Amino acid sequence: MQSALRIETKVLPGNKIEITLPADTLLTSVGQTIEVIVLIPQKTTLEEQSIIHLLEEIHKQRPVGRSVEEINRDLEAERDAWDN
Repeated sequence: MQSALRIETKVLPGNKIEITLPADTLLTSVGQTIEVIVLIPQKTTLEEQSIIHLLEEIHKQRPVGRSVEEINRDLEAERDAWDN
C-alpha cells in the first residue's frame, strides 16, 4: 500500500527546505528511500505578481484583430454613454 503525507514548509536561505516527518507516520525506518514531490503554488494576489506577468495576462485577454477605427468607435460610444 502506498502512503502519502502532505506537509507545508517554508523555503530556507539557499533555496533549501526541511521536512520533519511526524512520529506517528507509517513510513518505516531511518535510511529508507522515499519520494518527495514539491509543488510550488501559483501566485494569486496582485501584490505577488510581477508587473511583467500582469501585463502578459492583460495582453492575453484583449481582443485580437481590432482595427484603430473599431477601437475609436468603441471609445466614442463609451464617452457618449457618460454624457447620458
